[in-house]
Amino acid sequence: MAAIVKMASGTLRGNIEDGLSVFRGVPYAKAPVGDLRFSPPQPVDSWKGERDATAYGAISLQADIPMAAMMGGGEPDSEDCLFLNVWTPGLDGTRRPVMVWLHGGAFIFGSGSSPMYSGASLSQRGDLVVVTINYRLGVFGYLAHPDLADPKTGAVGNWGLLDQIAALEWVRDNIEAFGGDSGNVTVFGESAGSMSTSDLLAAPTAKGLFNKAICQSGAPMAMPAEDAHRVANRLVNAMGLSSIDEVKTASAKDIIAAQTVVMQSSSGELVMPFQPNIDGVVLPASPWELIAGGSAKGVTLMMGSNRDEMKLFSMLDPDAMGLDDEGLITRLVARLGDDAKLAVDSYRKAREGRGESAPASELWWAMESDRFFRAPAMRCLDLHAPHASATFAYLITLESPMAILGSCHAIELPLVFGTLDAPGASMLSGEGQPVQTLSSHMQDAWVAFAQKGDPSTSGLGAWPAYTAATRETMVLGVECGVESAPREDERRVWDGLADALPSFGR
Repeated sequence: MAAIVKMASGTLRGNIEDGLSVFRGVPYAKAPVGDLRFSPPQPVDSWKGERDATAYGAISLQADIPMAAMMGGGEPDSEDCLFLNVWTPGLDGTRRPVMVWLHGGAFIFGSGSSPMYSGASLSQRGDLVVVTINYRLGVFGYLAHPDLADPKTGAVGNWGLLDQIAALEWVRDNIEAFGGDSGNVTVFGESAGSMSTSDLLAAPTAKGLFNKAICQSGAPMAMPAEDAHRVANRLVNAMGLSSIDEVKTASAKDIIAAQTVVMQSSSGELVMPFQPNIDGVVLPASPWELIAGGSAKGVTLMMGSNRDEMKLFSMLDPDAMGLDDEGLITRLVARLGDDAKLAVDSYRKAREGRGESAPASELWWAMESDRFFRAPAMRCLDLHAPHASATFAYLITLESPMAILGSCHAIELPLVFGTLDAPGASMLSGEGQPVQTLSSHMQDAWVAFAQKGDPSTSGLGAWPAYTAATRETMVLGVECGVESAPREDERRVWDGLADALPSFGR
């Protein structure tokens, strides 16, 4: 059975699926090809007749990565990728809360059409509209060089971030036709999607496009413009070209190949060489400074991380499993300098005080998880809290059935979306009644936050607002409950090591 919706740009024909109207592959901007490569997204052209919206659109061009294959839905990749997908309980004029999902993938892979990101369960459970989007990735989304500056605005390099803003503008202009409320929009994302969401809190042109945000495992991330320009020059060299202008017309295949070379050559210097940058326009200054100054005043924020984030990447670093104390200190000196031993001692004392094991390998993953994810998240909450009516913190402790992963990065994705039957989900999050129960609790909390800006539910109970004084945090695991400043001794280590946090992508 077809679902029909009329917008200013044209009529869409989607599907009715389990009582939901579902529209896939909806263009929210022109294809960023030809002269529009490395340019801000442009408004989509209107069409005549009914446009088919029953199949996902192409995803952003990306290299073949094993993790991407696990998350993907099999759609082809293309430069013509600016599509979004909508799940709604009804095309009836009801003004429902809207949730807009920004996928993760280190800014180089992923899509809004992953089976794990199906919006069906959230939409049905909360009587709300769920939107997932694609945005430009890698070189196509984040190549920054002065010669690529947009002549109208001066924006440069933040093409993927501008795509996300364009999608939010599409939601503002069109979502009421889908039964949504353009005045009640929650942006939520994970990993690079969470970093993007955090950056949108700082971006002036995103102001007013959403009033709530959920950041799952990712704080503000934007490199200095000079670093981004250096990456662009490396790409030119890797492609054997003489100028950035030649990249504008180079084959997509050659660009992706050179992107891989640049990433490999930058691995010891930049965490993610292709990411947002402080271009002076989209991000006029460091997003940390902008958020501290009240750039997202009035936006209600929920933010958190997973206890063992970095263990997801343990299989990429087999040497870490056999670390001894000497090897651990050697690794950490590169990040923390003379403070490495003191930090290790603090972590070991805190863990042993709770009766937890503290071998060198466990300390490595714990410290890297906190350095890259938890400490920046807490700092972002501290900076934003004075400008918001409320902020909320969480910490996920559910452990994967794969013991090596622990409570790893991305473990919450099938829990939040209610997609525990998606490919790879059981390996990541597990299965059985305790996992099902936690998924229900988390979905209800995310829905409640989207509906009214407060994640408290009957299942979890009251979820108090976060403050820097008490650091009230909802711990989400087999057992759930509020704790004041969980694992505070470890978090406090990073108060004196701000330069070691990847605040600017280093």
